[in-house]
Amino acid sequence: MIQQVLTMKSILIIDDEPHILIALEFLMKRSGYEIQVARDGETALEAIRTHRPDLVILDVMMPKLDGFAVLESVRADPGLKHLRVLMLTAKGRATDRDRGLKLGADAYLTKPFSTHELIERVRTLLETPT
Repeated sequence: MIQQVLTMKSILIIDDEPHILIALEFLMKRSGYEIQVARDGETALEAIRTHRPDLVILDVMMPKLDGFAVLESVRADPGLKHLRVLMLTAKGRATDRDRGLKLGADAYLTKPFSTHELIERVRTLLETPT
């Protein structure tokens, strides 16, 4: 009998709002992902460099470093440039969305969001080769 070993994909959720973190953590764990969380941009960068998640769900408005600064730092680091980043934020203006995508976000969703759409975007990003 051949036993297949499945590796669980890891997601780092970065948001300073506790209720959003709890909801996203529950949703992603229920979808079968290993989850870590960070509540500010500085902690997020440290967690990204230390844990090397498969995907980051990134808010824009956070203390210490905002999501745009975190994304810029990730894309500037050759060891992290292939990391998948999904921005999930209340900043829904076209200029904010364009800025996030130009800085290198793989996807940009606004709050409030559809849980079904979020799960599908996460699944698609994690299944797409880098």
